[in-house]
Amino acid sequence: MSQLLYRMIGGAPDPVAPFSHAVEADGWVFLTGQMPFPDTSNESPYPESIEAQTHQVMKNLIKVLDGCGLNLGDVAAVRVFLRHFDDDYIRMNAVYASYFTPGRLPARTCVGVTGLARGARVEIDMIARRSA
Repeated sequence: MSQLLYRMIGGAPDPVAPFSHAVEADGWVFLTGQMPFPDTSNESPYPESIEAQTHQVMKNLIKVLDGCGLNLGDVAAVRVFLRHFDDDYIRMNAVYASYFTPGRLPARTCVGVTGLARGARVEIDMIARRSA
């Protein structure tokens, strides 16, 4: 039976609800969706534009990955949640794509939602795989 490792990463934003930053099982690392908080306080204001929010979410995810000893090259799947899908999809994609090597993109789902924590425009979660 596999053991679950629950990870809270120093320097990553404080959770807005009861969850771990990441949970690991059998080399798979599941990263909780990150919000665009610019520092560790979950009370700090978000950047306004979808571009700035997407950059901040990616920076927060990279911090969690790094805290788990991983990087974006280890990411197998991503889910993106957009509050203003029609307005933000193309601009979010331009920022998102800049973080990955062309031809080495994770599998991805992107959905429009009616709301996100504290009024964010974007939330992104990830599933990574630890190399053997």
